[in-house]
Amino acid sequence: MSLQDGGTPDPRDEGQPPAPASAEPGAAPARRGRPRSEAVEQAIFDAAAGLLDEGVPLADLSVERIARTAGVGKATIYRRWAGKEELFVDLVRSVEPPDPVLPGTSVRDDLVALLESLRQRGLAKRSSAVLHHVFSQMQGYPKLWDAYQNTVIEPRRKLGLDAVRRGMEQGEIRADLDVEFVNDLLTGPLLLRTVIRPGATLDPDLAERVVDAVMEGLRPRA
Repeated sequence: MSLQDGGTPDPRDEGQPPAPASAEPGAAPARRGRPRSEAVEQAIFDAAAGLLDEGVPLADLSVERIARTAGVGKATIYRRWAGKEELFVDLVRSVEPPDPVLPGTSVRDDLVALLESLRQRGLAKRSSAVLHHVFSQMQGYPKLWDAYQNTVIEPRRKLGLDAVRRGMEQGEIRADLDVEFVNDLLTGPLLLRTVIRPGATLDPDLAERVVDAVMEGLRPRA
């Protein structure tokens, strides 16, 4: 017996064929059928997270196993996600800090907000068992890693590139520099401390210190 989106038994879930998979690994999963129920989705997320926390490898986490643990039918999952890769991307997204809202008062303030979001993600990764387990295994699954890169990392990276371009247009950053290079200079220290050196300190003022130090060398020359 499974749960309907509204929380009542839905016999139609059992034996219903899965929805077709997305054409591209990084494409956003198509949403079909009835409106999504937050309660059902949370039950699915909790089931997947619980299995990961028990040490079940990603390779062994089938849609069938997640559905059985969550108390829903497979079709309930397939109505929301084309497969487990898309499910895991949304699971990771659900426990990460939200994308930053840029203040727009200055390019410097926007860059600080962006780097602060990276700092917060680093803190979340340290405290979240889900992020810890998924990230430790994700790179071994190219389809899952590509989907995460395309739907989570790239949109945030674009925010940084757009902020750097605004800085160049407004005269706050030298226009003779490569945009991607400047973005790497800014984000590099945060990625170093959150990925390569996961035990490094993430002080509350880290984002401001990084932006101010890097911007000192990026200002247009007199």
